Amino acid sequence: MRQVYGANCYEMMRILGIDCGTEITGYGVVEQNDDGALTAIAAGAIRLSTRAPLPARLNQVFATLRGIIEQHRPDMVAIEDVFYAVNVKSALKLGQVRGVAMLSAAFCGLAVAEYAPLAIKSAVVGYGRAEKSQVQHMVAVLLKLEAPPEPPDVADALAIAICHLHTWTTLSRQGAAPSA
Repeated sequence: MRQVYGANCYEMMRILGIDCGTEITGYGVVEQNDDGALTAIAAGAIRLSTRAPLPARLNQVFATLRGIIEQHRPDMVAIEDVFYAVNVKSALKLGQVRGVAMLSAAFCGLAVAEYAPLAIKSAVVGYGRAEKSQVQHMVAVLLKLEAPPEPPDVADALAIAICHLHTWTTLSRQGAAPSA
């Protein structure tokens, strides 16, 4: 956490949102300034080769996220919470990527917040069952981007960061935000 300004109850805060995936892991760094305005600082996708051995892919995620954290210095990391999947093997691989994302944050001394997909969509679109295209559109509107982020994993990562900033601001106003 950087600093509280004035009576408007906004905190200058920078969040790294991560949308974990076994082929593409999206990331987005969003900053909220002291008047509550949101700005996209960085966003992109870590593309993982399905031909590479799993340990090599996990190492790629770890090294890339560590580099992003070192470069952009977020105050916290936010990721999507575990969801239930029909395919157990896919769910296990996704869990490993999530674990590496959490390890990257912990390695750099950052706390991690987790949000359910419904909460993320509700915070960004206002509807928990929104389509990916709706999330992309609203992320572009909220961050004043010229075009919706591509691929959708990048928009999802930015949405996760926005969700955390909205949640943090609400909890701070209520005096219930945990210290980072």
